[in-house]
Amino acid sequence: MLTPIAFYALSGLTLLSALAVVLHRNTVHSSLFLGLSLAGVAGLYAMLGADFLFAAQVMVYVSGVAVLVMFVVMLLGRASDLHLRQVNEYWLAALIVCAIASVGLFKVAAGFSGMYAPGPAAPTTRAIGGLLLGEDLVPFELISLVLIAALLGAVFFARGEEAEGGR
Repeated sequence: MLTPIAFYALSGLTLLSALAVVLHRNTVHSSLFLGLSLAGVAGLYAMLGADFLFAAQVMVYVSGVAVLVMFVVMLLGRASDLHLRQVNEYWLAALIVCAIASVGLFKVAAGFSGMYAPGPAAPTTRAIGGLLLGEDLVPFELISLVLIAALLGAVFFARGEEAEGGR
């Protein structure tokens, strides 16, 4: 009985805070609403028993928004000066695209209306950890090496442009 109430509450929180991100004029408040929206998504993951996705959502996205707020305030000035216009001349086209996408999503969701989970949600972290540290260990480590190489390349190119600009 409590599960549908929690689902609808988290869904409403996520949707309303996502709407507040778009409609709010203050950049800092918009980014805080973005963090709230992402936290609502994390709550939905927790309800589905996707504990790994829940933890990743909180650690990567929700905490990343806190860092975003800090950088926005640090780089752009006082929080009271960060009022931007959120709506431009393409709002009608965006509304039409959103309406078409919503109709498509509702049609897809209608096909799954009679389906229910086969059982209670079970933790998935052990299975994902077994995959990442078992047979998929080599590709996982290769991806991390590629990301480190990309980071080093970005630093190299950024320092090269900085040195050329300083001469």
